[in-house]
Amino acid sequence: MHKIYITYPFPEGWLSSLEGKVEMEVQLKNQFLSSSEMGERLKDKDGAIVLLANKIDKEVLDKANNLKVISNYAVGYDNIDIKEAKKRGIIVTNTPDILTNATAELTLGLIFTLIRRIIESGEFLRQGKFTGWEPDLLLGYELKDRLVGILGAGRIGSAVAEKLYALGAKIVYCDSSRKEELEKGTGAKKKDYKWILKNADIISIHLPLNEETYHFIGQKELSMMKNTAFLINTGRGPIIDEVALADALRIGKLGGAALDVFEYEPGVNPHLLRLRNVVVTPHIASATYRARKGMAKIACENLLAALEGKEPQYRIV
Repeated sequence: MHKIYITYPFPEGWLSSLEGKVEMEVQLKNQFLSSSEMGERLKDKDGAIVLLANKIDKEVLDKANNLKVISNYAVGYDNIDIKEAKKRGIIVTNTPDILTNATAELTLGLIFTLIRRIIESGEFLRQGKFTGWEPDLLLGYELKDRLVGILGAGRIGSAVAEKLYALGAKIVYCDSSRKEELEKGTGAKKKDYKWILKNADIISIHLPLNEETYHFIGQKELSMMKNTAFLINTGRGPIIDEVALADALRIGKLGGAALDVFEYEPGVNPHLLRLRNVVVTPHIASATYRARKGMAKIACENLLAALEGKEPQYRIV
């Protein structure tokens, strides 16, 4: 029977498809393992189900001599050294599609919360500052006719664009390839990212994290944006230089930001937390019962397929 390591104690029933098929060792909740410790846990394992927070680097893989498959419980896989895995013939899989709608819905929620100043308004009320209706009290923006720029029009970016279009927004996008179906369905126009930075009212980030996208949005890029523009990130935290973002927001060079992911997660730049025009959530874009349980199902299916010599549905390498 294949031995596998699971880096999180998933809720009961989420990994039921593995029962009786593999020998499982499960990591304790919130137990941090160094690369050396993770390598020790994996050295006699045939497979593993890992979270985005688990760094599977060269040091880990040097010890994991029996490892045949890494089933990543996430869409992104920047936590895994893909080149090293491929070199060693280790299959790496992920869990796309199932969380697309959940992430797109949260993105819209963040946009509305930010541009309509919902959290700020709630705090205003709780603090006893509301004395009656006023024509200019806590004015915000409508989504209708706003120009929204989508950076990265993959599954999630396209789903966000479609939902925004249905609500009356105008869509532009930046991607490595042209998205004809997206253009046909929403009237979206493909633009250079610099054009989007300079012209969009709202910019939503849906890029993968890699060497090219690390600090893709920094001081220079933020200075291109309109001082009334809003920046949304449900992609990966390090795509934005958080120090530069905090500075831009503090001096009024940007209308606001909504972030579900952070550069040094779980840490958050304290300057961002002090700003009223910043909305933050703790990486919950896929946090729905349907999405998270579905991700577990896919992670199990990918793992078993690879161990049984079959082709996993969602294979990265």
